Amino acid sequence: MRPQARAAMLAALETLGNPSSVHAEGRAAKALLEDARAAIAQGIGAERRSVVFTSGATEAANLALTPALRREGDEAPLEVLLIGAGEHHCVLQGHRFPPDAVEALPLTQEGVISLDALEEALARRSGRRVMLALQAVNNETGVIQPLAEAAALIHAAKGVLVCDAVQSVGRLKMTFATTDADIMFFSSHKLGGPMGVGALAFRDESLHLEAPALRGGGQEFGRRAGTENVAGIAGFAAALTAATADLAGEASRLADLRDALERHVLKVAPDARFYGSRAPRAPNASAFSLPGLAPRTMLMALDLENVALSAGSACSSGKMTASHVLAAMGAAEREALRASFGWSSTQEDVEQFGKVLARVVDRMRSRHFAA
Repeated sequence: MRPQARAAMLAALETLGNPSSVHAEGRAAKALLEDARAAIAQGIGAERRSVVFTSGATEAANLALTPALRREGDEAPLEVLLIGAGEHHCVLQGHRFPPDAVEALPLTQEGVISLDALEEALARRSGRRVMLALQAVNNETGVIQPLAEAAALIHAAKGVLVCDAVQSVGRLKMTFATTDADIMFFSSHKLGGPMGVGALAFRDESLHLEAPALRGGGQEFGRRAGTENVAGIAGFAAALTAATADLAGEASRLADLRDALERHVLKVAPDARFYGSRAPRAPNASAFSLPGLAPRTMLMALDLENVALSAGSACSSGKMTASHVLAAMGAAEREALRASFGWSSTQEDVEQFGKVLARVVDRMRSRHFAA
């Protein structure tokens, strides 16, 4: 966790009141909550009241991806959900549309959504209200999706764009002005904040949820019931503020680390394949495979030498399932190693990775040929 987030959380833990209470302790907690809301709203170019706090991005996605989302003046409800084939599982499985109302849009070999397929899907549904759910950055490959172009198409069809900004907020310039999204959701721990906190943000107050998934006390402007996690939210806001303090400088630093790691991989495996490397990528991830070496075995061998990589997304790698992202890209492989970088990553980490990788690859290949 970023030191700024830890300090903010520890300070907030001294405030014991419920932010919905009107006594002094409650008002103090409410002030912390609203200060954090204002900081996060400023970071993404939103109005303060448009930010709704949740337990994480998964809950935020479940709240947003519903036919019950309405815009003031709309006479017809949302009827169709279009989803990029490489979206996170919280989008693929967390929406509340009926199965026959959902269509997955294909990816190119580099992992970019097909805008032609999007245009064709919208043409087939002319006259129907459509929601498009699209990542800003893929969580496995780091590929940046063409949000502005997709937004232009969906808005021309009078539809709604919901952006999964989990991998992009705090790493790229992500505001409603730069993305033209109608809704964004993102998560604290991806920024170096505490786990278990996320946010759903609306472009403006004309969008509203007619039937929130969580009902109860009416917190979060009636959009999400339940007492807010004030300490976690304070840490979330502090992490976002720190992450956006020098976006360009940090992006350059992380890109240098990623490129250095990929050079180490190529040094020991010149035939290594990097997924999405010819598309625009965020600097915080690299997905690759080494022909002849099973990613699962590599993952365990690296872990034994204190190098932590994942096989696919961090949320699903423990299940060791095939990657739907690689499948959507048409890759022959169905598993890959994923290295990720963050605020605490250093050049020394990458150099150590290179040494360990060389040993592990040499050992695995020696055993393979000996067999």
